[in-house]
Amino acid sequence: MTGEFSTGWLSLREPADAAARATDLIDQLSIGGDLVIRDLGCGTGSMARWLAPRLPGPQRWILQDRDPALLAYAAAHVPEAAADGSAVTVETVEADVTALTAADLKGVSLVTCSALLDLFTAEEVRALAEVCVEAGTPALFTLSVVGEVQLDPPHPLDAEVAAAFNEHQRREHGGRWLLGGESVGAAAEAFATAGATVTTRPSPWQLGPEQGALAAEWLRGWVAAAAEQRPDLALDDYLAARTAAAEAGELQVTVGHQDLLAQKV
Repeated sequence: MTGEFSTGWLSLREPADAAARATDLIDQLSIGGDLVIRDLGCGTGSMARWLAPRLPGPQRWILQDRDPALLAYAAAHVPEAAADGSAVTVETVEADVTALTAADLKGVSLVTCSALLDLFTAEEVRALAEVCVEAGTPALFTLSVVGEVQLDPPHPLDAEVAAAFNEHQRREHGGRWLLGGESVGAAAEAFATAGATVTTRPSPWQLGPEQGALAAEWLRGWVAAAAEQRPDLALDDYLAARTAAAEAGELQVTVGHQDLLAQKV
């Protein structure tokens, strides 16, 4: 299993994502009728698999990603029916999500994304909010990291690793300063400034013994990012001990996320 956006990793995390998302935000959506939903950075299509069966009425999902392999997988694994048995259809768009325009949202009922906002810059989040509000399209953005991690039992190096990881999330990458754990706050401010009503909910992963494989794989990525940011930290023994504990079902991992709903009401 390799890569932050590999099919293997995205599939491994999908059950935890589904359990964590704030379902009460669905009830607050001001949408109805025949729905057109544009899913940004769709990955393997987990958002459609989670949300489509929870919404009534015919749905057309527009899956957008820049990875053609992920798009093909997602399109082949979208649910066939909505909550009331209505048909769900799908189309794909291979494009960078940061280039979205109001014209792209013409006729779109809802914009969604999952675990994506931390990869945006402040300017890109402001532009996304302005596009959504200009188009009059509600936005449901789920599972954005907020820089909060709790490991039980604790380890003396936990705080340093967490701080290094959070710095890595906010790094400069290809000339772009990423928002990382500050993305939800930036998005909430941008949508409110653009004239939308914003609601946020916590949506943490709660990984116990049954999710040991996911916790161990998450730890590998978490520690690797921290080590890249802080090469002075000696983390090999730490990682070995923490992954062994996770795989043995002896480590409880809580990873903080937030979900955001923005719409004009």
